[in-house]
Amino acid sequence: MNLTGKAAIVTGAAQGIGRTIALRLAQCGADMVVADVNEQSLQEVVAEIAKLGRKAVAVKVNVVEAADCEAMIKACMDSYGKIDILVNNAGITRDTVLLRMKEEQWDQVIAVNLKGTFNCTKAAIRPMFKAKYGRIVNISSVTGAMGNAGQANYSASKAAVMGFTKAIAREYGHCGITVNAVAPGFIKTAMTDAIPDKEREAMINQIPARRLGLPEDVAELVCFLASDLAGYITGQVVHINGGLYM
Repeated sequence: MNLTGKAAIVTGAAQGIGRTIALRLAQCGADMVVADVNEQSLQEVVAEIAKLGRKAVAVKVNVVEAADCEAMIKACMDSYGKIDILVNNAGITRDTVLLRMKEEQWDQVIAVNLKGTFNCTKAAIRPMFKAKYGRIVNISSVTGAMGNAGQANYSASKAAVMGFTKAIAREYGHCGITVNAVAPGFIKTAMTDAIPDKEREAMINQIPARRLGLPEDVAELVCFLASDLAGYITGQVVHINGGLYM
């Protein structure tokens, strides 16, 4: 995918899937704004992007705060004069079964995963609307479609992201803005690496492909949806899970 000349923002870019997405977008030619609450790790991502020959700006952002999201968009506009691509990747988990779930655990996950997506998208839509061009990719999850025990808050937030994606795609499709969601299944990250071997093997046995996905698998799909090759794809939830959910 050729993203040369594009300006992209990735939230939750300091680690894991978000970091991999940011680096892959840069490899495809995009100049970047990388956003996260972890400012120190963001600087490492900026340095990696610079090695790829692309420009990058790090912005400390709490996506729950609308003012932070507005400042993130301003940083992109000030740096590149536009925003072409927004990847809403920032997210958290606070896992426990419903009877043990505290109200604050519910509220925290809904705030970051859903309200954060709302805040960032709302801030980005205005310049995209003026430019009559934009690519928005929201990171959802397979749990938003099939649920997962111990993740009522996370599953609800990711299901809501799917509905939000479809609504915004309908609102702004007429002005060159596509909005899609990517729903990863079990992906090899630091979190899955920490799962005991027996439990991880049981997870893998549920997957027809018989392996965990890689962050790079997700990043390739995001880059495609962010490219002009996907200009007629909007309002879709694209599952990437090795056949776990069909």
